[in-house]
Amino acid sequence: MPAVPALETVDLRKTYANGVEALKGVSLRVEPGDFFALLGPNGAGKSTLIGILSSLVNPTSGDARAFGISIHRDRGAVMRQIGLVPQEINFNQFETPFDICVNVAGFYGIPRDVARPRAEKYLNELRIWDKAFQQTRMMSGGMKRRLMIARAMMNEPRLLILDEPTAGVDIEIRRSMWQFITGINRAGTTVILTTHYLEEAEQLCRNIAIIDHGNIVENTAMRTLLAKLDVETFILDVPAGFAGEALPEVPGVKLTRIDAQTLEAEMSKSHDLNSLFAALSGRGITVTSLRNKTNRLEELFVRLVEHGKPDQGRAAA
Repeated sequence: MPAVPALETVDLRKTYANGVEALKGVSLRVEPGDFFALLGPNGAGKSTLIGILSSLVNPTSGDARAFGISIHRDRGAVMRQIGLVPQEINFNQFETPFDICVNVAGFYGIPRDVARPRAEKYLNELRIWDKAFQQTRMMSGGMKRRLMIARAMMNEPRLLILDEPTAGVDIEIRRSMWQFITGINRAGTTVILTTHYLEEAEQLCRNIAIIDHGNIVENTAMRTLLAKLDVETFILDVPAGFAGEALPEVPGVKLTRIDAQTLEAEMSKSHDLNSLFAALSGRGITVTSLRNKTNRLEELFVRLVEHGKPDQGRAAA
């Protein structure tokens, strides 16, 4: 018997009073224990969908279920299954992190003698216990982001929704946050991530849905989606002494000069790099290093939301 999904939306629709149709029949299924990416450009419908899941927005029609519990049937039970880390920092800046965590536990009916050690646990794991009894207005932006995660963990949710959790934080703090999130995911917590740092989604998530103009335009495994990308762009570093050399024409490769020491090559994923190296070598140009210009997911994202699915473009050709 298949497992009950951690999250399931069925033909979910939302039309606001001003006539804006934010969701146009969104159906999604997220399996228990998944690390799931929900991506889309600004205004695509992500915030509305998250608002419905967190009971901040009422759907016009359709249903959303967490572990089989409908938001229409038992909203309170759904909320007990979910932890939400919103995009905007929304706690009292004059409270301490410890009080913020203990107080939010009270909304879930968690006794204070349980909430206190739990707050200490998560503030420690997120490396902000040393700030636990200081006013949060004295904390850095990265510390506040980690506090948002600690607060969301106070009901020990089975499903954690992260809405742009690393916006504006530095690399070191971002890395520590992902160590914590991947740890709880390995322990069984289902995670749904929205982010504009697309490399995070590629590295962390196993499955992905892309939403645009209220519609799901892609919903598949991350590996499957990335396999559809048939074009890659490489950055090639060359010695400065070759700045004046004319670039060779290589069939199947779009080769351009970025600056005196940098070339850019766009080619099919199946193209043999050796032919490019041979053509450059024939002009006396030696490639000293090679790297991808951008992650594959970012290229796919642009294609899907601006030009339609990759398969559609090829079928029309």
